[in-house]
Amino acid sequence: MNITKKEIDSLNAVLTVEVKKEDYADKVQSVLNNYRKTATVPGFRKGHIPMGMVKKQYGKAVLLEEVNKILQENLHKYLTEEKLDILGNPLPKNDTEIDWDGEDFSFEFDLGLSPEFTVDVKKKAVTQYKVVADEKMLDNQVLTIRKQYGKLTNKEVVEKGDEITGTFKNEEAAIDKKTTLELDLVKGKTQTKALLGAKAGDVITLKTKGLFAEEVELQRHLGVDPVAAKDLKVEVEFTVEEVNSREMAELNQELFDKLFGEGNVTSEKELKAKIKEDAEGQFMQQSDQKLLNDVVDSLIENTKFDLPGEFLQKWIQVSGEKVMTEEEAKAEYERSEKGLRYQLIEGKLRAENNLQVTFDELKEYSKGMIKQQMAQFGQLDPSEEELDSIAARIMGNEEEVKRMSEQLATNKLLGYFKENAKLKTKEVSYDTFIKEAYA
Repeated sequence: MNITKKEIDSLNAVLTVEVKKEDYADKVQSVLNNYRKTATVPGFRKGHIPMGMVKKQYGKAVLLEEVNKILQENLHKYLTEEKLDILGNPLPKNDTEIDWDGEDFSFEFDLGLSPEFTVDVKKKAVTQYKVVADEKMLDNQVLTIRKQYGKLTNKEVVEKGDEITGTFKNEEAAIDKKTTLELDLVKGKTQTKALLGAKAGDVITLKTKGLFAEEVELQRHLGVDPVAAKDLKVEVEFTVEEVNSREMAELNQELFDKLFGEGNVTSEKELKAKIKEDAEGQFMQQSDQKLLNDVVDSLIENTKFDLPGEFLQKWIQVSGEKVMTEEEAKAEYERSEKGLRYQLIEGKLRAENNLQVTFDELKEYSKGMIKQQMAQFGQLDPSEEELDSIAARIMGNEEEVKRMSEQLATNKLLGYFKENAKLKTKEVSYDTFIKEAYA
């Protein structure tokens, strides 16, 4: 067997595979011999069927199967040994022209070659947000805690500052949502006046436009999605079911101990410091995800290289469960091109900077996750034997291993970007971060 490669250009090549009779003859004969031993043909004892009859009935099918096996094995071997970095899989070029009545065969395959390019993570600066919990947020969180742990007293009539439990309804807009809202959240004198003095059982008609100062409250209390909330202009009936006033909890040691354990927080200042620490830890996860997305977009935009587009469209057309039309394949290629470009960029970054995930790293990562989970249930100092035992069970779960591998791979890539990409840090409040990051 002989395999030769002809380069069409830097992104396309043709492989020619020459298969001679001596490459397949013994294997075909062996299979036919087995068929002769096992086949059942009326008029002949098993094992005594004439070979000519066996060849006539099975010869062509066996030939095709064995030659195809030889092709696949040797193509894979050639691509591996020659270290050819290809996209997709080799596409048969002349399979409909093969004369299977001959003895020697020549097969041609189109190859799409991976492009040569360099990745420069310092080429363009990307904003790295440092989200801080400002004084306004801390005050609001303290207020929320005081309300949450305060004393609730049932009332007959709605007054300023009260909480009202009831159900919003509008059949045409498919609104039917039971909720508890604070009267102070309602916007506008007319809407507020309609609720003041209400009692359990009263049905009050309200307008959704401008009902709350914040659009997110409309989503929460009426149970509508963000798109529907944006331009919602209907009247809703609100049936009052319960009225309560809330006496806010005092900021004392009893409350601090209830929130954070005995003696861990002893003042409002320490309470705010703890809230700030916890909040900014959560903010970091969001800002990290934003940074990762922005660096990826920047790399795709600023890492220039060509792709074997025509080859990839042909490959997409025939590689799925259902063969596509040329137009469908072209549309699918256009949809997936950005993702393919990033796969190539990411693969190059991981290979050149040793960012692959090893088994030992994955095992240690799983043990770290186990320790965090055990700590939540008060087990602060598990033994290594205990951790190894639980980790072994987790590592035996294919889906769990896949999930952890993806998490760890993302973490390693993010760490690389933080250390090596060109970043400009911007300190913002959470509200500003949301407005700028997700505008």
